[in-house]
Amino acid sequence: MDFDAYLDALASAAPAPGGGSAATLVGALAAALCAMVARITAGAPKHAAVRADALAIAADADALRAAFLTLRPNDEAAFGAVVAAQALPRATDDERTQRTAEIQRALAHAADVPLHVAARALEAFNLAERTARLRNPHLNSDVACALHFARATLDAAAANVRVNHRYLRDAAIVEGQHERLTAIERRATEREGSVRALLADGP
Repeated sequence: MDFDAYLDALASAAPAPGGGSAATLVGALAAALCAMVARITAGAPKHAAVRADALAIAADADALRAAFLTLRPNDEAAFGAVVAAQALPRATDDERTQRTAEIQRALAHAADVPLHVAARALEAFNLAERTARLRNPHLNSDVACALHFARATLDAAAANVRVNHRYLRDAAIVEGQHERLTAIERRATEREGSVRALLADGP
């Protein structure tokens, strides 16, 4: 699906794609911006001292962008599984029991997928910090945009994790996912502060 078609689908009355899917594209944009800054820097003679670092960043950014794009259909499929489980028959006690179990399994997976997106968003924060350390002041605004996109991706992913937790009955799953998410958010905030300091510090 090309980008225009995706936006048309996102804007439609269909429940999917939705916010979780869109978050993966925002994360891919963050990675792509880091790749751009790195490649421009690698090609500039006055930044020859960081050329190897810049090329490594570009390669890692390309891999992260691909990872985000892989997660997009995963998010859409996870939501579809919840919808399918909710549509199961519930005329008898056995059917209701089976339906409840399927919904709970689907919800756990629907929370796990954006948790993976959140982990990738943390990688985007780390990538933005590495990119800021290239010290190419002419591209600081692009690094700042990558940082903002990483934050939006993380916040959106976290919202999708937590909304599924409202309906999950397995306290152990909720607690485990919550702990992983809060650890990601804590590390991301640390990286965000570091990037902002680097950008404010100038060349």
